Amino acid sequence: MLRKILVANRGEIALRIIRACRELGIKTVAIYSEADKDSLHTKLADEAICVGPGTASKSYLNMHNILESACLTGCDSIHPGFGFLSENAKFAKMCEESNIKFIGPSYKIIELMGNKSNSKQLMKKAGVPVIPGSDGTIKNLKEAINLANKIGYPILLKASAGGGGKGIRKVDNLEELESAYNLVKQEAKVSFNDDEIYMEKYIVNPRHVEIQILADEHGNVVHLGERDCSLQRKNQKILEESPSTILNSELREKMGKAAIKAVKASNYTNAGTIEFLVDKDKNFYFMEMNTRIQVEHPVTEMITGIDIVKEQIKIASGEPLGFTQKDISFRGHSIECRINAENPELNFRPCPGQIKELNLPGGNGVRVDTAIYTGYTIPPVYDSMIAKIIVHAENRNAAIAKMKRALEECVIEGVDTNIDFLYTILKNEDFKKGDFDTSFINKEFGM
Repeated sequence: MLRKILVANRGEIALRIIRACRELGIKTVAIYSEADKDSLHTKLADEAICVGPGTASKSYLNMHNILESACLTGCDSIHPGFGFLSENAKFAKMCEESNIKFIGPSYKIIELMGNKSNSKQLMKKAGVPVIPGSDGTIKNLKEAINLANKIGYPILLKASAGGGGKGIRKVDNLEELESAYNLVKQEAKVSFNDDEIYMEKYIVNPRHVEIQILADEHGNVVHLGERDCSLQRKNQKILEESPSTILNSELREKMGKAAIKAVKASNYTNAGTIEFLVDKDKNFYFMEMNTRIQVEHPVTEMITGIDIVKEQIKIASGEPLGFTQKDISFRGHSIECRINAENPELNFRPCPGQIKELNLPGGNGVRVDTAIYTGYTIPPVYDSMIAKIIVHAENRNAAIAKMKRALEECVIEGVDTNIDFLYTILKNEDFKKGDFDTSFINKEFGM
């Protein structure tokens, strides 16, 4: 088992990793920026070390400072969490060269699966259904025009190195294509330092369904069922649940087998997520693979009873999975709501500031992952997500009722939040019937 882990992240995911390590008897080192010196993760870790000023590029993205901190504190491994350096192949390679275990896949796999056009080609060869589109990246505008005419509008232009909903544009006709092409290339260069883009057929009103997988270093692979992430705003997930209302047992099994096929084709190890789009006829298509722990992983933990972060650490320690696919069962229904410090009435404007009063929900079947506390000041320089509320109940209706109750109990004074907006979604009749897709937020709330 790994002996001492540096947690290369902040906020609730840093706490989540530190708690898992403590239960496994593993020492932890928290890194923090000057803006996070009073953050909870610095208090709960065995040690804490500052890696730079508040700007992420000078702290949580500062590879040299983070690796130096790991060496100075005697860490044998680094857990990147999600975001920041979690899918950075260069950082994973630097860890390997420093003889520090990166808790995730190898840098070669991150490179392969992180390039969306290359991973799509690999999936094609492996027999995993993919969305019709370009074979690799698009070289120029003329090629884009010819391909769009061939596959038919609407189409999507996407950054090959993209993620987090960035570098994506829908194009409805030829007149829009040139400006969208130039814009996506520019966004890709700015966001990912890589201006390569590719094209996909736009699937009208799909469901976004992802499959959680675990793969050890001995060739064992299992899937832990699906999460429905269709409720999104600007390609950013708002609410996730499992099981999905669009899947039956037969489709779930087919998608699970496809996800395992994808993992084996790439020789992937550790925790990962295969993301699919499901159309109105229940055809599913590979979209991308996330080579890290997901924000919404607690939903899967609630319905399977498997601690995914602990499994990540065990896999990185060289241990085989302690279960097979037939050992995994799914119990009840789970929903996660992301609590953000933002004002939905002002176009979701972020709202940093000090939390004056706080009451977090509790009770049977309610879990809250957060790093905030009364008196804590939310910095203006990071993502606006400040908490996740996760519920588990015997069925979907009961889970919705439990989440409504949890949101009613949740009091966060001093900053604006999206709690009322989430509550409105839960009351929506179409949502309650499971009748929604990725366009739901735009259609229902005019966004």
